[in-house]
Amino acid sequence: MKVVALAGGVGGARLVDGLAQCVEDLTVVVNTGDDFDHWGLRICPDLDTVMYTLAGLSDQERGWGLAGETFAALGMMQRYGADSWFGLGDRDLATHLRRSAWLREGLSLSDVTGRLCRSLGVKARVLPMCEGPRPTTIRTEGGWLSFQDWLVKHRAPPVLEVRSEGEPRPAAGVLEALGAADLVVIAPSNPYVSIDPILALDGVRDAIDRAVGLSPVVGGRAVKGPLAAMIPALDGVAPSPQAIWNHYGFLSGLVVEAGDSVAGPHRATATVMGDRADRGRLARELLDFAESL
Repeated sequence: MKVVALAGGVGGARLVDGLAQCVEDLTVVVNTGDDFDHWGLRICPDLDTVMYTLAGLSDQERGWGLAGETFAALGMMQRYGADSWFGLGDRDLATHLRRSAWLREGLSLSDVTGRLCRSLGVKARVLPMCEGPRPTTIRTEGGWLSFQDWLVKHRAPPVLEVRSEGEPRPAAGVLEALGAADLVVIAPSNPYVSIDPILALDGVRDAIDRAVGLSPVVGGRAVKGPLAAMIPALDGVAPSPQAIWNHYGFLSGLVVEAGDSVAGPHRATATVMGDRADRGRLARELLDFAESL
């Protein structure tokens, strides 16, 4: 079975890790709307979270960054008066240094991502959604903010609007992978800032034939992040799996937490992912559900 997962953030990376245990032909299309430049380096948080998780190197408690990371360079940059609100770890810096150098040499982001993944032993094909900048910006009561300023620097103040800027052209291989997929999996990522930016790219939505999702809302609460506050602000409804189902509008089925339900094909199970074995268990249940539709 050829599976394409659309993902971003910690929850998306964890489901992708489960899928990689079950699927030999797996492509992951990753949100790049939160990419930005910091300390003169190109930072791709969602790509790195997916890559580190698939490589078995991610910090399990935080969900992002590398396990056993140190922050000596960050402390020294603070002494030099540099911005220190975004926590780049010492080993993580190597990823950003290598990526930035390759990009300056003229390699595409897809090629750079492939090189980094191969170096870390990642077998799944990981693709950025775009080759060029496609930043997500957030409108708050104080005005428009870049994604990282909104989420990290200002701790996710209430959202009034989300938009994507730049060229809406998908990266090389994205449409081809979607067109050849037997199944598209919508990861339990924030719909507004992780999945919608991918779906809004030229041709992406039309290329999706059959899609199954995993709800990022459990018992009326978001598993992680500010999603629970964003749903009523942007869609005018209470946070629930039904809100996720309605927001996408094209899913063939949705996997939800036991006790939750939607007015459509769904499978209820334990959805809050723990260790790698638990991620694999949930991925197998999602794939079995998809096969039954």
